[in-house]
Amino acid sequence: MSESYPRRDFLKRAALFPLAVAAGSTLGGLPALAEVEPIKRVGGAQLKVSCNAYSFAKQLGTGGKGPLSLVAFAEFCAKAEFDAIDPTGYYFPGYEKNGLGVPTDKLIFELKRRCFDLGLGISGTGIGNNFTIADKAARDLDVQRIRKWIEVAAKLGAPVLRVFADTQMRAETWQSVSKGAKRDDVEKWIADDIRACADYGGRFGVIIGVQNHGDFVRTADDQIALIRRIDSPWCGAIVDTGYFKADDPYAEMAKAAPYAVNWQVKQGTEGVENEASAPIDLIRLLKIVRASGYRGYLPIEILSSRGGTAPKDPYKVVPEFLAEVRQAIAATA
Repeated sequence: MSESYPRRDFLKRAALFPLAVAAGSTLGGLPALAEVEPIKRVGGAQLKVSCNAYSFAKQLGTGGKGPLSLVAFAEFCAKAEFDAIDPTGYYFPGYEKNGLGVPTDKLIFELKRRCFDLGLGISGTGIGNNFTIADKAARDLDVQRIRKWIEVAAKLGAPVLRVFADTQMRAETWQSVSKGAKRDDVEKWIADDIRACADYGGRFGVIIGVQNHGDFVRTADDQIALIRRIDSPWCGAIVDTGYFKADDPYAEMAKAAPYAVNWQVKQGTEGVENEASAPIDLIRLLKIVRASGYRGYLPIEILSSRGGTAPKDPYKVVPEFLAEVRQAIAATA
């Protein structure tokens, strides 16, 4: 955490103390008074489409060990007429899931230059992390990793770095990995860790995006409450259309949209396992996006089921989904 935050935090809460007393609040309840406002946008919605590299997870391979390179991925996206790419950190040579490895400057700048030649923007990037785990040393390591990837994002020219507030371990939940800690305690340590990352991101002009992923952050209220607790101008929401766990996921998207610094547009609203029964209504989604005044990229992400069904062919499915998204953008203009 930056050394400047405790003083800033103290002054803010000191200023709010009389209001809290008048309202009958306790000092322990003061963080709830912090109000992070929705992003102030002007000029109406302006939308561009990006491709998240996770769509080609098998082809790229963790650590860039697959048959498809990130440069070749960018070239495919240019041919498909995307506006940008989102090169997830997993697929860079040098990425380490549980370590501090990062790609070389040579590789970073080669990809950046090739994207410039292709007329592609870089809409963001992201890495995996687990801030719900009880092991503070493990969380501290993830803060160090995110700081290193903030520097990578700055070199790439990626304005947003995605991080998780959900448990990224199969067959585990935030309750199990936190060893039964209370939700408020877990939210506090998540917020403290992400705030430390956001403070560091501000030094490099990189925004930290907090993505809902159906575990600790199941609803828009969960997402907004966490962002307010983080309380940083360098942190906002990644609105993932496939992982709100609520009766009406579109209502959740609409509530979170004013805080969006980026999106993840999936083919379904209830995870990859339920895409067939809950396909995304792109017209409805685009109306929500436009109503929020969002200006920026809509990265699309194709998921393949972990079950016994045949994996999707991203070379076929990605361009098809891109065409559907562009049609919805045009139909709601």
